[in-house]
Amino acid sequence: MRKFIPVEEAFARWDKNPKFREAYEALEEEFALASALIEARSQADMTQEQVAEAMGTTQAVVARLESGKVMPSTRTLERFAKATKTRLRISFEPERTSVGAGRKR
Repeated sequence: MRKFIPVEEAFARWDKNPKFREAYEALEEEFALASALIEARSQADMTQEQVAEAMGTTQAVVARLESGKVMPSTRTLERFAKATKTRLRISFEPERTSVGAGRKR
């Protein structure tokens, strides 16, 4: 008897559920932002403590930013970028539509 289900198998099963898919896609931007923050810090070869010091804040604040659970202000993102010696770029992209769906105007 198997005691666990591999994550890939569980995800494939859940992904077929429209409510799961909708909730998962709703979090996509949060995960993308958190990932970008972690990547910027990693590329700068800095710890959360070092970024916090450069931002004039605490390590706990940086950890919350990287968790994806908070939506930071543009000013906070600019401070993070300056601390990691990166440049903040924000862009707008067209919404993805399902195949065969009409174009939104």
